[in-house]
Amino acid sequence: MAKSCAEQAIVLIAPGEQSLSWRRCGTIWSMRKGIGVSPGVAVGKAYCIQQIFVNPETRTLELGEVLGELSRYDQAREQTAADLHALYQKVRKQVGEQDAAIFQTHEQILRDPAFTAKIRNWIVDEHMSAAMALDRLLREYTEFFSHTEDEYLRERLADVRDVVIRLSGHLSEMLEPEGGMPRGDLILIADELLPSQVVTLGDRTVSGIVTQAGSGTSHAAILARSRGIPAVSGLRGVLRHVKNGDTVVVDGREGLVVVNPDPEQLSAYLKLQREFFDLKDALAENRDQPAVSADGQEVQLLANINSVADARAATAMGAVGVGLFRTEYLFLTHPDVPDEEEQLAAYREIIAESPNRQVTIRTLDLGGDKTIPYLGHAREANPFLGWRSIRLSFEHPEFFMKQIRAILRAAAKTNSEKSRVRMMFPMITTLEELRKVHTMVKRAKEQLTAEGKPYGNVQIGLMLEVPAAAVSIDQMLNLVHFVSIGSNDLVQYLMAADRDNPKVSHLCQPLSPPVLRVLLSVIEACNFARKPVTLCGEMAGAPRAIVLLFGMGLRSFSMSPAFIPIIKDLTSHLTVRRAERVLRKALSLKTTAQIQDFMAKQIAEIAPNLKMLDTA
Repeated sequence: MAKSCAEQAIVLIAPGEQSLSWRRCGTIWSMRKGIGVSPGVAVGKAYCIQQIFVNPETRTLELGEVLGELSRYDQAREQTAADLHALYQKVRKQVGEQDAAIFQTHEQILRDPAFTAKIRNWIVDEHMSAAMALDRLLREYTEFFSHTEDEYLRERLADVRDVVIRLSGHLSEMLEPEGGMPRGDLILIADELLPSQVVTLGDRTVSGIVTQAGSGTSHAAILARSRGIPAVSGLRGVLRHVKNGDTVVVDGREGLVVVNPDPEQLSAYLKLQREFFDLKDALAENRDQPAVSADGQEVQLLANINSVADARAATAMGAVGVGLFRTEYLFLTHPDVPDEEEQLAAYREIIAESPNRQVTIRTLDLGGDKTIPYLGHAREANPFLGWRSIRLSFEHPEFFMKQIRAILRAAAKTNSEKSRVRMMFPMITTLEELRKVHTMVKRAKEQLTAEGKPYGNVQIGLMLEVPAAAVSIDQMLNLVHFVSIGSNDLVQYLMAADRDNPKVSHLCQPLSPPVLRVLLSVIEACNFARKPVTLCGEMAGAPRAIVLLFGMGLRSFSMSPAFIPIIKDLTSHLTVRRAERVLRKALSLKTTAQIQDFMAKQIAEIAPNLKMLDTA
């Protein structure tokens, strides 16, 4: 039987190939191969974000529009200045004068005559929109700073970028709703998506996401999976080959992106897209069914969330609770510094909207690629191995204490047989850090007691993502009530490979032999000590990984809400005996590729209906 054009297209590009392929079914067209990071097929119109920090219109202004654009820029500039002044005052009060000084620097940049003159001259002389001029300015600064060896000057680029982001935000608020955006379903094309940009998607109909940078555990990938959006990352140069309004196909399972397909191919992919939607709809019907294996083993399926909207999605998808609430998104998307009362209100709302009011709240996991200016953003050679997460929180004890207090207070009157709030600390590396955490929680309780403010009896947990903690897990279990395995970071630290770097992201494979052996040792240690253990990395939403983790004895998984129906269906086909047999075979294989191929065949046998949603 002849293969469809879509199937023929898939086999034309070897795994890992990223160059353009020009022939399909005897026709010339454009296809690129990247990393499939969120399964499914989407067809829509391209919406290109040429510069990650601003979203400029490319249309040249008419002469009669220039004065209005100057006024719009001046208004955005004054609003930005007011933001920075208010932020300086608030950070100075909550964090300290030294940390607040960054916003005085930002205001000086904003009011720099040369900065403003460039923007105004480009609007007047070249009829650029203000957003377009900002984009050009940032590219000029980036080019200039990239050629200097002066460390101080290179760090100033981050300050310029922050100012441009704030200006662009105010300009975007003034745009007409359409804003030059193509109508209908959008395929978002960008260099990358940062955590602070997640909120900017709002309620827009984004059908697919394509990024030049990133990997299966990048923030763009996590965002896409949380919303059930097909996505491809690591597709370098795509912005040079795609323009706004192009018809684009995103095949998140195979990692393929097709630009302006011919009618025959478009028809084939539209059929695959309908099948993808039909499968998701069918799986969603299991929402109210318990997660139980074929031989009666109960499985706990939890959700990873960033917001109240995600908490509601978790309930809609049938999660029994929230296994990971990432609190840093509250800080990244807040216009200034959320104080204790604002945090308290946010956490209470999350608890109220979460399935069964069961929530594990992770304290701030900032640093690396997630920064907020008021906690510093000094340039580091290896930011993921540097001043981040719990290390940064310890450096700002009073700021950190406000979050601990807010979480404790939010848990008041919520803990019951069904309702439960837990607090988890990220990137714990040593026993000393755990002891310090306990000391701070104890101090927070003493403060609240003295102030007459009620608080809940919150369990303390460790997020295991550093190999050192995995090696010494036996010693740490006595100091925690539960363990959550953060497989995203654990894999990249174990393999010494930045998961967002396309040149080495191929090393960040969860199904690699060393990763599986470390996970097995941690899960066995937790089960032996009778300490609850959950895996809350992106592995938890991967069918191939679930079979192996189930065979290791893991029964609690926390994932993007969109994956809960898929994993619930998969577990209903599993038995302990088969999963253990599959695990033994996988552990005997020598390479990642062998394990991936073996597990793909196992998924096809165990749950053939999930083949379209299975990714490596």
